[in-house]
Amino acid sequence: MDKKEKTNLQEEELKVQNENKEAQSPDEKSAEQETPQSEEEKLADELKKANETIEEQKDKYLRLSAEFDNYRKRTMKEKAELILNGGEKSLTSILPVVDDLERALKNMETATDVQAVKEGVELIYNKFMTVLGQNGVKVIETQDQPLNTDFHEAIAVIPAPEEGKKGKILDCVQTGYTLNDKVIRHAKVVVGE
Repeated sequence: MDKKEKTNLQEEELKVQNENKEAQSPDEKSAEQETPQSEEEKLADELKKANETIEEQKDKYLRLSAEFDNYRKRTMKEKAELILNGGEKSLTSILPVVDDLERALKNMETATDVQAVKEGVELIYNKFMTVLGQNGVKVIETQDQPLNTDFHEAIAVIPAPEEGKKGKILDCVQTGYTLNDKVIRHAKVVVGE
């Protein structure tokens, strides 16, 4: 075969191939194009799934954020109410003592027996100290105790009458109190030296 024949033969093969491509059915053409489209479709599906996941996570985050915000507001409100009304229990337990004091004052106007009035006031005092004790308030002991600056405040120092009373409390000028083992008022005391 010479070169011309080879060239003609190649041209004919190209024509046949082109005709075959044109004669292909639409299904065959789409099958050839499906391969690149399937990759695009896969990517589009992955993108769609990723967007759905993002939206789902965003929704969960917003709900959790709102729930935490509500919790924070509720606890702040409860804390404010506790601060505002925290002493309610203590005050309601003191009210019966106030009632007793009112009755004592009324009776003092017409009372002629001083001893009976004194006993009544002592009963009211004891009742009041009991109520304070029930609410966690305790008296700081001072009599013959060594000076403890955590509980006592020395306001005067005088010579001790005995050798054993040096450095000890001789007199209490003002009673001190603790509330649940925390000092709320130091006892003002006189100490011997």
